[in-house]
This record gives sequence, C-alpha cells and structure tokens, in this order.
Amino acid sequence: MQQDQLIVQLQSGNEKAFERIYQLYSRSLYGIVFSIIRNEAISEEILQDVFLKIWHEAPAYDPEKGRFFTWILNIARNAAIDRLRSREYKNSKLNMKSDYFSDILESENNVSGKLDAIGLQKYIDILGPMCKKLIDLLFFKGFTQKESAKKLQIPLGTVKTRNRICINKLRANVIK
Repeated sequence: MQQDQLIVQLQSGNEKAFERIYQLYSRSLYGIVFSIIRNEAISEEILQDVFLKIWHEAPAYDPEKGRFFTWILNIARNAAIDRLRSREYKNSKLNMKSDYFSDILESENNVSGKLDAIGLQKYIDILGPMCKKLIDLLFFKGFTQKESAKKLQIPLGTVKTRNRICINKLRANVIK
C-alpha cells in the first residue's frame, strides 16, 4: 500500500492503516523519544500517547504543510520535551543514582546514536560542528534556544540565526 493511501485511510479512521503506520514508524519515534527522556518505561508510555494523538489528530494532517513523517516526528519530539519539562518528571529525577547521569555525560557529544534511530546520521554528517551541536541541543536533548545559548556561550539571537541556517542546510541535504 502506498504511503499516501495509507495516510488517507488513517485519516478516515481505518484501524488497519493505523496498525501499519505503527509498524512503520514506532521504532523511529521511540528512538527520538528515548534520546530525550533516557528512560525506557517513560519513553514507551510517551510513545503510546503519541500514537493516540496521531490517531485522533490524523484528520488535521495536511500534506501541503509538510511530510507525514515530519508531522509525527514533531508530535513525538514535543511530547517528550513536554514530559521532560514537567514538574512530575523533574521531581522524579531529584534522587536518581549517578549511573543515570554518567551515561548522559559520557555521551554528551555523541550525537550519532540518536540520529541513527531516526535515519538522519548521513544528513547530519554533512553539516559543520556548530550545526551538529546546535541540532543535538535543540532537537535531541530538548534544550530551549535560551538554554542552548547559555550552554554554547553565544547570544540568543545567534542561536536563532544559526538554528535557521542549520535547519535550512539539513533540509537541503534531505531533499537532494
């Protein structure tokens, strides 16, 4: 079944189409959620919420505004970031063991594992080091632009400009 037909059937409430969408995209979406949350149980819970939202919001998807994968990827990313910024999640991290944080610190500059989960590694490799770091902070670690500016020790306006430039370069690489 073609992806366009699958999406149309999903939008009309076809459960088989929804199951196929789940089979096609659950692994990639789990990868992006896990790269932000870093907890299997919570990531699986968020993934369920993401697919519920996809099911309920499917009629609102407009192919003229962007690709389907980008739409569902944004739903997953936003859900993970929302959970990461929630008070409940922050409180649960107050008494975590150091093992959790040592893994994060060791892999802080290693973007490749996260990108492979959603198939972007080959496109990110073409970008320069600043774009790699900025995309990692903003899209895979869930930092805000303000937090990224502080982390990179550059002005907020520079982060915004570089983000726009990097995303445009990434988009050009993907569309080639």
